[in-house]
Amino acid sequence: MAIADAKIEVELREVFLRDRPQSLYDISPKGTVPVLQLSDGKVMDESLDIMKWVMHQSSSDWDNTNIELQDEMIHHNDFEFKQWLDKYKYHDRHPENTLEFYRDKCAKTLTDYENSLGENLYLLGSKIQLVDVAIFPFVRQCANVDRPWFGSTFPYVEQWVDNWIQSELFVRVMPKFDAWKLDNDPLYISF
Repeated sequence: MAIADAKIEVELREVFLRDRPQSLYDISPKGTVPVLQLSDGKVMDESLDIMKWVMHQSSSDWDNTNIELQDEMIHHNDFEFKQWLDKYKYHDRHPENTLEFYRDKCAKTLTDYENSLGENLYLLGSKIQLVDVAIFPFVRQCANVDRPWFGSTFPYVEQWVDNWIQSELFVRVMPKFDAWKLDNDPLYISF
């Protein structure tokens, strides 16, 4: 979403995680996505690093204040919330606790977001910030586990998720692409 918002053209190589090409591992041994390889060969294989790089390349309308607080929130989301989200989404793979236990763990973070969004259009104010775009995909995943529970428990977060899903920016980045193969012609895209 950051790349699309900045209108930066990239060569897109759609990778399905169940069938990762060796070339992905060649540039990033982690084998995770997304990965951005710059023309100078530099590789970024963390979403947040890519997003911050994009912000420095463009004159984004995103509010760049409260960077320290945004970083703290993103760190909490990535290392605390996400571990519970993964167990909530795949609770059958984690039988040591119930679905409700994992959902309650997620709810602790979602309650903070709910309180903030009860007063603001976005997580930290009236303008989009990096934190909104970084956290949204995870909150959307959580909402999709049990949408009725999510919407009734966190109505402000539900509205925030719905606003993102209906946004022109989100719609632009969500088309489906075929998996990239080594002999494919390059697909250059500026969302």
